Amino acid sequence: MNAPFRVLDEPAPTRTLNLFALFHLNLTFSSIEEEQRSEVIERCYWPLLDLATDHGPLGLELTGFTLEEIARRDPEWIGRLRALISSGAVELIASGYAQIIGPLVPARVTEKNLEIGLATYKAILDTTPTLALINEQAYSAGLVGLYLDAGFQAILMDWDNCGCQHPDWLAETRYRPQSAIGADGRRIGLIWTNTVAFQKLQRLAHGDLGPVGYIAHVRSQMGTMERALCLYASDAEVFDFRPGRYRTEEALHEGEWQRIAKALRAVTEEQDCRLIRPSDVLLLKSAEARSLQLESAACPIPVKKQRKYNIARWAVTGRDDVAINAACERVYRELISTIADDCDWKELCYLWSSDFRTHVTEKRWNEFRKRLDAMERRLGTSCEVVLPAGICTSQRDLEERYIDVQTPTVRANLDRRRGLVVDSVHFEGHLKPVLGGLPIGHFDDISLQADWYTGDCVFEAPGEPKVTDLEWCEVQRNDLPNGNVELSARIETPRGPIVKRLNFHAHLPRVDFDIVFHWSEFGVGRLRLGHFTLLPDAFDTRALSLTTHNGGKDPEIFRLNGQSVDHGEPVSFLVSSSSGIGLTEGWADLSDGKTRVRIEVDRRVAPLLGLLTYREVRSGPFCQLVLSALEFDDTRKPSNYRDGPRHFRFSVSALPA
Repeated sequence: MNAPFRVLDEPAPTRTLNLFALFHLNLTFSSIEEEQRSEVIERCYWPLLDLATDHGPLGLELTGFTLEEIARRDPEWIGRLRALISSGAVELIASGYAQIIGPLVPARVTEKNLEIGLATYKAILDTTPTLALINEQAYSAGLVGLYLDAGFQAILMDWDNCGCQHPDWLAETRYRPQSAIGADGRRIGLIWTNTVAFQKLQRLAHGDLGPVGYIAHVRSQMGTMERALCLYASDAEVFDFRPGRYRTEEALHEGEWQRIAKALRAVTEEQDCRLIRPSDVLLLKSAEARSLQLESAACPIPVKKQRKYNIARWAVTGRDDVAINAACERVYRELISTIADDCDWKELCYLWSSDFRTHVTEKRWNEFRKRLDAMERRLGTSCEVVLPAGICTSQRDLEERYIDVQTPTVRANLDRRRGLVVDSVHFEGHLKPVLGGLPIGHFDDISLQADWYTGDCVFEAPGEPKVTDLEWCEVQRNDLPNGNVELSARIETPRGPIVKRLNFHAHLPRVDFDIVFHWSEFGVGRLRLGHFTLLPDAFDTRALSLTTHNGGKDPEIFRLNGQSVDHGEPVSFLVSSSSGIGLTEGWADLSDGKTRVRIEVDRRVAPLLGLLTYREVRSGPFCQLVLSALEFDDTRKPSNYRDGPRHFRFSVSALPA
């Protein structure tokens, strides 16, 4: 048998390891109070400029808002930065006006965020960056076109979470510049950052790793080909300062910036190591450069660091992410319907910042609520979308368990014993029912042995019994003048009543769901709605795909055949989900090319997060799209944007294939 590798008498010589580092500056850092900002500039931002002066070139990435704040508080710092940029000791890397999670907001918001950010950099620093760091490293293919149209040459994105989703990539991929393929087919330059490397440097600075161990780690990244390694791509505010975000933060060791300076000097004195600008990585062309799809059906929105960081972190956790994201969506709809000036767009970008959705302090949260509420009131968007009253031609209470509804475009069967779940729904134009319920025993895989429903609500809190709407309920049927049929029910639960209303259209193949939770509090838990379960016989699952928008203008298509997808799978006892889809245009389609259903979400009421499950077992595939209104992780700290019942609105319909 031939040996898989040729054994050499001597190891191949190592080639140059090109090192680069960039520091992220953010004065809206979630757990830093406003009155601490001048201290952050003094303790963190000035030493960073000293570091660049003595050991540059370094990358520096900051938002336009942070740049404005520094200019207002310390104009001398701005002058020093301008000089360092001119000399080449600092390369400016763009963020945008605010640190917005692009895959969770409409494309126009990201466009304005980048546009205003670039204008701010030009006005204050007289420079226009060509590289952009994807905010919070939350990437989607839809963002590529937006960054290209804004004039960027390349983006920086975390290797670790992308690489683990693509085991077919060559090992050398992580050390070379690549290209990312966008949803529109265009490509943008791609430079990798590195989670492990940046955490190594943080540990060195915090005294948790010695210089010898750090140098050994850097040298271990050398190879027989020329490589590039990002030493750091994270916060500047964690050195010689502690934001107070975690109880487990390292004790402050004075001189942390000096430790970083010694580390940079030491690694660049190593043979075959050199420090370069981030953009110089793009010059390292080789046969290993490829055009890559960073996303996958299992992980449509890769983010930074460990798996506990996922897109739910800024969508449905925090203090009240869903409510404040809905308020921002309402403001956005108003701005695009009028001729809005940049002041309003800047304010919206600021209010959609990621930091208000994670570890924001109580004081800053209260100020944020007032500021968001003031913008809503000024623009007239503060009232929730009102439910249509509907004038009934007939009205009656229903007593039977199974309820049949038929309009010219929809035929459905519902189960009153299970809280008015949809047992099956058949749309005009389809040969068979496409959505509904699957009883226990349908699948031969023990992990899928359960009753699967469509249209139910499930709330789960750690250590507490599950709360659902799968109970007997009183149902009222209303026949409306336009031919629509409306069913209403009230389900009592241990936490309070749930009121459901389903509207079956007469002129469209569509069913609307309006659900109101009259609960006093939700606490720490996960709330998942809809549970749209595909009936396998209605689809050619070999051709099944999901199509949606994750922050871009162009839809993203995810082929499901042969995939294993579970966005709602818990990461740990502390993190309730692992991925999701942004639904930034309010819809997701499931289609096999012949049969197509669309799930829509009213983002003005609640911009829910999509969680897809797809598994292939011997007895056939299981496919379910769930709408999440609440998840939990380390950022969850219940506090309402506004008090009162919680309303969720979504629908399902049939579309031409």
